[in-house]
Amino acid sequence: MFIKNFDELAKIQASCTTALSGKFSGEGNKRAIVLCGGTGCLSSNSADIKAKIEAKLEEKGLTDRVSVNLVGCFGFCSQGPFVKIYPEDTLYRLVTLDDVDEIIEKDIIGGEVVERLLYVDPSTLEKVTKQEDINFYKKQVRISLDGCGVINPEDINEALGAGAFAGLAKALQMDRADVIKEVLDSGLRGRGGGGFPTGRKWQFAYAQPDGEKYVVCNGDEGDPGAFMDRSILEGNPLAVIEGMAIAGYAIGAQNGYFYVRAEYPIAVNRLRLAIKQAEEVGLLGDNILGTDFSFRAHIRLGAGAFVCGEETALLNSIEGQRGMPRPRPPFPAVKGLWECPTIVNNVESLACVPYILRNGAEKFAQYGTEKSKGTKVFALGGKVNNVGLVEIPMGTTLRELIYDIGGGIPDGKKFKAIQTGGPSGGCLTEKDLDVAIDFDSLVAKGSMMGSGGAIVMDEDNCMVDVAKFYMEFICDESCGKCTPCRVGTKRLLEYLEKICDGKATMQDLEELEALAETIKAGSLCALGQTAANPVLSTLKSFRDEYIAHIVDKKCPAKVCKNLMSYAIDPDKCVGCGLCERQCPVSAIIKTDYVAPGHKLPSRKILDDKCIKCGLCMSSCKKFNAIEKK
Repeated sequence: MFIKNFDELAKIQASCTTALSGKFSGEGNKRAIVLCGGTGCLSSNSADIKAKIEAKLEEKGLTDRVSVNLVGCFGFCSQGPFVKIYPEDTLYRLVTLDDVDEIIEKDIIGGEVVERLLYVDPSTLEKVTKQEDINFYKKQVRISLDGCGVINPEDINEALGAGAFAGLAKALQMDRADVIKEVLDSGLRGRGGGGFPTGRKWQFAYAQPDGEKYVVCNGDEGDPGAFMDRSILEGNPLAVIEGMAIAGYAIGAQNGYFYVRAEYPIAVNRLRLAIKQAEEVGLLGDNILGTDFSFRAHIRLGAGAFVCGEETALLNSIEGQRGMPRPRPPFPAVKGLWECPTIVNNVESLACVPYILRNGAEKFAQYGTEKSKGTKVFALGGKVNNVGLVEIPMGTTLRELIYDIGGGIPDGKKFKAIQTGGPSGGCLTEKDLDVAIDFDSLVAKGSMMGSGGAIVMDEDNCMVDVAKFYMEFICDESCGKCTPCRVGTKRLLEYLEKICDGKATMQDLEELEALAETIKAGSLCALGQTAANPVLSTLKSFRDEYIAHIVDKKCPAKVCKNLMSYAIDPDKCVGCGLCERQCPVSAIIKTDYVAPGHKLPSRKILDDKCIKCGLCMSSCKKFNAIEKK
């Protein structure tokens, strides 16, 4: 199959759409089984589950009646692996290899739902059969994640059936300036964290003299806990390729580069296959769809440096140089890759572009707020019941994200903070729960959107320790080019370590805050300019915790090892000795005291020998005789 023009594309898309619809509707009395093929579920044996399902179907002689595919991420990671069965649209969660026989025998052959594998709504305790009826999904709108969890990402026919390259076809029949205007009118802003209007960036590159220009896709997702870009590339790589090609046409570029970290092997392999398939059918290469537009996509692998998420450091890395930021101006749109005009958009931004061209700017702009249009993908994690990948309209509140979609805090614990924007962001507290999520409101509250990481914390988190964690990360990832970041972040970390060890003074706290502001003002790139945000935001909202560490020599959350201890309640201790056997440094001894109602002497922890590893407490969950002090 080689698609020569717009008419051929339309015919093939119509045929593929019919085939895809038939798969979901059970045409010809056939059924389809799809399994989550995202990294999370693959690590929980979804590929082995697929293989066992295929073997069982062959054993039963059902291979001609039932298809089996891996698809992209379903999003609800804490409930994976998922198996979905069409046309009934039955969703099974937490599926294991041991469940395969029952699914085939009971559902595929017997036509009966395996109720024990259905999701149970925690508020009603009712079993939910369909994905769309689960609260986690009800407030989501999938634009960037369109197709993920639905189509086979390794089959271009399924992508075409879901509308792939219709946006490019429409763009190629428009003037280049009109394509840019469509993106501008949509209100799309960069989803990588900066929030710069995507269309305006394209305008800058378009305005440069004709000649070699480049489009670069930033897939160097380095925030701790973030997996948005990875999931899009794993679930629908052709959407991102199409978005890159549209950008290339708009600015007059003929080559695009995907910069993806090498730690994402599944995403890289699927992206590589998608590029190959697009080339084979003529949707990448020379004279696409019979026009004079030619475009090729290339892949460069990153080695995992967080600083390469900054666009100029990324460009240096593609060129084979050390990944360090360049002074700006000139900006990449004027002088970028190999000193040619270059636009750098992240994965999520490019995934939105085909939707905008296919459906029009107005449909995209109907979601969101006045200054932040469309949707945003978040990797929701930490102390929340429903961990996973979430795409919500801009303007959704933090309360809706955490409680309606995230299902609230586990074990009845109290919500304390949410860190948005990763190491570059800040902590937002209970008073911020009704803040609308958009670029400007989060910045106004001392945080930022970032690429979309959202880590929830509860009452058991120490906010000084949280700031120290992010500062350790920043120190490791600083490229060292500018002094404020290279030296300043190291000094910040030393202050935080001093506070967590109970050795700091109030003067240290004043110096910590002043240094944080200096680093923010004096660093070369966004990594250094935002490095102090976790410190400044926790100081703003949790200064009392810092003071408790310094003045009272106490960690209120009982996290910092040098400011807490473990103790055994002698009246609760049954004298089983399990904690004593678990202790790696023999810091637990037998006493002469026998608690009322018990026969064996209780144990005692020697503070001078205890290393605060916590093994004793975890071994005593049955009796809860050990607590933190």
